[in-house]
Amino acid sequence: MPDFTYTARDAVGARVSGEISAGSEREALSMLAGRSLYPTDIRADSATGQGRTVKRVPAQLRATTYSQMADLLRSGVPLLRALAVLRVQTKHAGLAHVLGEVHHRVEQGATLAEAMARFPRIFGEMAISMIRAGGEGGFLEESLARVAEFTEAQEDIKKRTAGALAYPIVLAIVGTVIVAVLMIFFVPRFDTLFDDLRQRGELPAVTDWLLWTSGLVWRRQFWLPWGILLLGLTVAGGVFAWKWLGAEQGRLWRDRWKLRLPLVGTVFLNMAVARFCRVLGTLLHNGVPIVRSLEISSDAAGNRVLATDIRDASETIAAGESLAAPLGACGHFPPMVVEMIAVAEESNTLETVLVQIANSLERNTWRQLDIAVRLLEPLMLLMLASVVLVLVIALLVPILKMSMTI
Repeated sequence: MPDFTYTARDAVGARVSGEISAGSEREALSMLAGRSLYPTDIRADSATGQGRTVKRVPAQLRATTYSQMADLLRSGVPLLRALAVLRVQTKHAGLAHVLGEVHHRVEQGATLAEAMARFPRIFGEMAISMIRAGGEGGFLEESLARVAEFTEAQEDIKKRTAGALAYPIVLAIVGTVIVAVLMIFFVPRFDTLFDDLRQRGELPAVTDWLLWTSGLVWRRQFWLPWGILLLGLTVAGGVFAWKWLGAEQGRLWRDRWKLRLPLVGTVFLNMAVARFCRVLGTLLHNGVPIVRSLEISSDAAGNRVLATDIRDASETIAAGESLAAPLGACGHFPPMVVEMIAVAEESNTLETVLVQIANSLERNTWRQLDIAVRLLEPLMLLMLASVVLVLVIALLVPILKMSMTI
């Protein structure tokens, strides 16, 4: 969120200067007016983009930082002191700079989540949302510990996935190079050999397509105009997609698309529902009203589609209805989760059941991910073998036909 430096007059005419975070200059003016300040000068802070210049911090280092901060706060260390200690202890220059900026913002009166929100590429939206929920609900230490656990688990899944994919990726690269060499230098030599079969209409369609593709790749006239144009369009499309997905509408489309993906869509959905249930249950356990708890936990879900459904549900809750009905009507929450929430509302054990739901969903999701990672290797090998098999059959069938004719 952009920062603005302002100079203003208060109600008695005294000069006041400072900084304020707002989405736009108009919003900043409105916020100053709410403080009974009358700005005489306001400008965007040039230091606002500093967080963007910091390189990404390793996930394991971020998880350790969250965990250490939670331990310090549990030990009674004030937040500012904890940030200062972590800044001194870290050996990562980028993280030290970020923690220094966060310490400066908190010292000026911002909450920890607001200070971290200046560095979305470092901390991530999910972590910021959960820390904001912990700060407002009075369980900041628990939310930091939970973010640390989730970050470590996410990094563990990435490492296991990368390890499982290493062998298939090497095979895929080697196979692609071999197929490319065959298509460019080997397959075109069969074109004249199969002329007889083509003229008699006996050349298989797959072989004809293979020879046409190989000839297209071989022709330099194709690559000079069309290849460069295709490369330019690909780069331009990639840049446009990157910028559009970074906008709010693109993020909403991306979150909706993630839930519709085959196989992994269920994983994304279960993880988002688990985060929502855990944060909502913790907030209710700490005495936060349910309407406010729903507003906070909607951001912690980490998915804008679910966040919209949860905010709609909070409106029906304010009107006196139950929570399970609107969640079930939106179609995104698993039926079993909706049923458990409905029973918990009737028995007045919602905060306990929500945490149990989160634990169950997380266990099932990690189990599904582990199985999916194990299946990726044979699936990729099968895909590579299929491509090679098609190539071999396309060349062998006409040769066998010619041998039978002879």
